[in-house]
Amino acid sequence: MAGAYASLASEATGTVPAAVESDHVPHFQETFSQPGHGGQGGQGIPGPNQAWQGYFNVLSYRPYFNVDTVDVTDRIKDSLKVDVGFVEKTSQNPDMYGPFWICSTLVFVTASLGNLAAYLSYKSKTTGGHWHYDINLMSSAALVFYGYVGLVPLALYFLLRYLGVTSGVFQLWCLYGYSLFVFIPASFLSVVPWEIVRWLVVGAASFMSAIFVGGNIRTQIRTANDRWLAIVIGTVATHLALGLVLKFYFFTYFQHDAL
Repeated sequence: MAGAYASLASEATGTVPAAVESDHVPHFQETFSQPGHGGQGGQGIPGPNQAWQGYFNVLSYRPYFNVDTVDVTDRIKDSLKVDVGFVEKTSQNPDMYGPFWICSTLVFVTASLGNLAAYLSYKSKTTGGHWHYDINLMSSAALVFYGYVGLVPLALYFLLRYLGVTSGVFQLWCLYGYSLFVFIPASFLSVVPWEIVRWLVVGAASFMSAIFVGGNIRTQIRTANDRWLAIVIGTVATHLALGLVLKFYFFTYFQHDAL
């Protein structure tokens, strides 16, 4: 009887079991290592229990935005220093936050500075006419940068999987996203009305960015596949092609190029 009263008293006071909130968030295990360094978790895809619904779960992507200002700043510095150990440093925590804002900044910067430079070119003319803001530069910049960072690493990811190299698509997105930061200051410097300066600026930025990406990929796959050299050359070539697009489409406008 006493036990029954004790039970009733406990219920009357509203004592209930505490809810336990799990810290586990379903996400895709990411590695970018050589074969043999991990199991199925290194495939960069959801596990058997997650199936395809993991791709449509917002919580699956939360770990890739779990960075602070210090993390993003350090990764930007590594990209500017052409650190070929970038993939190794970010292997446990690749992020999408930095790449997203780097691409977004590039879209705004290249479109706005491209129009500013076109206006300066118009003001330098001796003939009449009217200058019009080219709104298409904004959509073109979005297509170029978001498309490049989204599709090129994805294509490389599937190529590496086809060749039997364990890779992580989010780590590739992280690598490519941070590699584009150097084009932000390059865009500001490319406003100058001298062709030789624009070529030097865009060329230097493209070279730094390409070596950063190519060097990191080389470090990770050099002993994993016999075709590593062709893969590295291909990644460097696509990066240099991006630099040419930036130069010819956004920063080729001045009529007077004499120093």
